[in-house]
Amino acid sequence: MLYFARWKVTLILAVLVIGLLYALPNALPENVRQSWPGFLPDKTMNLGLDLRGGSHLLFEVDIDAVRGERMEALVDDAKQVLREDPLIPHRVTVQNGAVEVRILGDGDMEEVADRLEDLARPVSGILVPGQSNPRSVSIEQVDDTTFRMVQTEDALEKLSRDIVQQSIEVIRKRIDEYGTTEPNIQRQGDNRILVQVPGLDDPERLKELIGQTAQMTFHLVYSDNPGDLTSAMQGRVPPGARLVPSDEAGQPDILVRRRAVLSGEDLKNAYQGSHPQTGAPVVNFSFNLSGAKIFGDITTDNVGRRFAIVLDDKVITAPRINSPITGGSGYIEGNFTIESATDLATLLNAGALPAPLTVVEERTVGAGLGADSIKAGEFAAVVGFLAVVVFVLIAYGVFGVFANIALFANVMLIAGVLSMLQATLTLPGIAGIILTIGMAVDANVLIFERIREESRAGRSPVNSVETGYTRALSTILDANITTLIAAVLLFQFGSGPVRGFAVTLGIGILTSVFTAFVLSRLIASLWLRMARPKTLPI
Repeated sequence: MLYFARWKVTLILAVLVIGLLYALPNALPENVRQSWPGFLPDKTMNLGLDLRGGSHLLFEVDIDAVRGERMEALVDDAKQVLREDPLIPHRVTVQNGAVEVRILGDGDMEEVADRLEDLARPVSGILVPGQSNPRSVSIEQVDDTTFRMVQTEDALEKLSRDIVQQSIEVIRKRIDEYGTTEPNIQRQGDNRILVQVPGLDDPERLKELIGQTAQMTFHLVYSDNPGDLTSAMQGRVPPGARLVPSDEAGQPDILVRRRAVLSGEDLKNAYQGSHPQTGAPVVNFSFNLSGAKIFGDITTDNVGRRFAIVLDDKVITAPRINSPITGGSGYIEGNFTIESATDLATLLNAGALPAPLTVVEERTVGAGLGADSIKAGEFAAVVGFLAVVVFVLIAYGVFGVFANIALFANVMLIAGVLSMLQATLTLPGIAGIILTIGMAVDANVLIFERIREESRAGRSPVNSVETGYTRALSTILDANITTLIAAVLLFQFGSGPVRGFAVTLGIGILTSVFTAFVLSRLIASLWLRMARPKTLPI
């Protein structure tokens, strides 16, 4: 019906006003937006890499490295359970991607099977209706003295998913700490991560920041005896120790205890600071409650010994413990610049990557190219918009004015929703907006042609308009719902620019239905009440 209740009119006007408030900052200069009242929206649409310029990095996650680490951990776990009282003589090796446990002497094989079975923990996060959780490790007895343990496919698949997802979260934290806004970080395929940072011309520092694993551990130095170090460098590393190279060129390797007493996960905060005596850049850190207690106990019990801080399998510093440190904080010194100290603090705050990353693709889009893309997109949008406006005015007269008002409102609402959602506008996104303009006009054309037919059939102006809108609705909804489904599928299964196109297309479909059917109908209703025409000028 052409009658609109007061609450409906209020709701329509509220939608338009909210859309205008969110869209308006995009047309205002930066200084005006900064002085904008705090209660009003001041966010603008984010421009994508192809419009603003910036850096495009594609990383590959080395999942095999983590699988290898899990295999080594499984070896250590098997040795540990077999060393429990009563000790079962054994030899554990890795053969062809599996852990082989060979029992030496007359071991109780049933007891061995029971102990190893404790290592086959359920895989969390995988539920099969009517069944128990799949196991993380498959254990089979090969012969009378040997067991074979293999990580199950379910465990490996979940490991791969978790590693990539954790890597994305760590990368996002690192970029946020870096101070770069509006990054686009998404998974591509099974083991790749796409990182796009608009506005960043030099990606080298960011690439180093993202690509560094940043696995930090704290170890007591095993021995300062030069003879022990020489023996270890010749391949005779004592049990429970490991030889770690120094981060400083020309410095000897350091023999540390294999077991870390603390890790980066125990840190609460890290930040760049200055050495209290020399003023050189350092990284200040503080532990969480449990880490602070462990750190205090370690430094209390080991006064006079050296304490090594290892980052990505390199010792960055190994100071001597001169007195107990019970405050749960300290600093890392080395050959730092202010920039490198800041970067290390950023890495520690963001956390370690669960797996190494390798850059497989790198592109830099210059700001000039982005500006050219914006100009080309703006030109295409303006030309297409004006062409549609002129055509509708010529074809439908007064009703063409209604359609053009709805068209302007449609573009405004699209800009407002993109700003509200902080979505990223790309060049394909501009194409989606232009396509939406055409679809909005198409909806109006369907309505107006139907009104024209009803008017020629002799109906009154009010009945012609009401019947035209009512009978065109099903056709409009069918066409737009079909396109909306396509947009959802593009967003779900597409990536990068395809998703940008899908976002603007989906938003445009919703706003075009609102403006073409609801807003233009309200305007037509008001015009009929005020003008009371005898015939329709259409």
